[in-house]
Amino acid sequence: MARKSMQGQVALVTGASNGIGAGAARALAGRGAALVLADVDEDAGAALADELGGSFVRCDVRELGQLEAVVAHAIDRHGRIDLAHLNAGVTTGCGLGDDFDEASYRRAMGVNLDGVVFGVHAVLPAMLAQGGGSIVATASMAGIVAPAFDPVYVANKHAVVGLVRSLGAIYGPQGIRVNALCPSFADTAILGEIRPVLAEQRFPILEVSEVVDAFLGIVDADGTGECWFVVPGRPSEPFQFRNAPGPRHA
Repeated sequence: MARKSMQGQVALVTGASNGIGAGAARALAGRGAALVLADVDEDAGAALADELGGSFVRCDVRELGQLEAVVAHAIDRHGRIDLAHLNAGVTTGCGLGDDFDEASYRRAMGVNLDGVVFGVHAVLPAMLAQGGGSIVATASMAGIVAPAFDPVYVANKHAVVGLVRSLGAIYGPQGIRVNALCPSFADTAILGEIRPVLAEQRFPILEVSEVVDAFLGIVDADGTGECWFVVPGRPSEPFQFRNAPGPRHA
């Protein structure tokens, strides 16, 4: 697949200060994109923006107004947004039994789901006005399968996958591609307390560079409404969902 130049294009990345977001930002800068980076980690985000010649805006993606301010900054500075990578994410750290914690639940749903919903809502007017664009949401393999841990995380990632599939069908005819990046466990801070468990089970952990390569594959492709899996030892590609049974007519 041919690698696309992004000279003259503008990319917005949320959750950009570290991990997958930072890796994606560096890769996009390497292709010539002008960058607008957003995160709650101001020090790391501002330093990365300086490194890459972009700009940084502090943004809590749980707040629609803050995402709208990031988009307004991008439009004021560059006049357009060609790519929005809605990447911000957190784990939950609670179940639905005695370990349930409402604050953790609200935070996880706010960052992982609202952050994508609000991000799409914020960038759509600019992309529709300019005649197209690309939106990539970071979901997870936990949005495709149902692992027996962190059920709230699994729920919000399934929601992102469903959202992307629906939006791809709605906005594809208007020139806006909407896709999901679905990595398994990657070597980022989000692993947290589960890292030793994975090590004990000898579960392979993805390098961030592998996830970034898959992200670039989505950028270079032409599809929409697709959910690209990223797992160790396999080339990344869109997951093929089985069609659900339709109504049976008498």
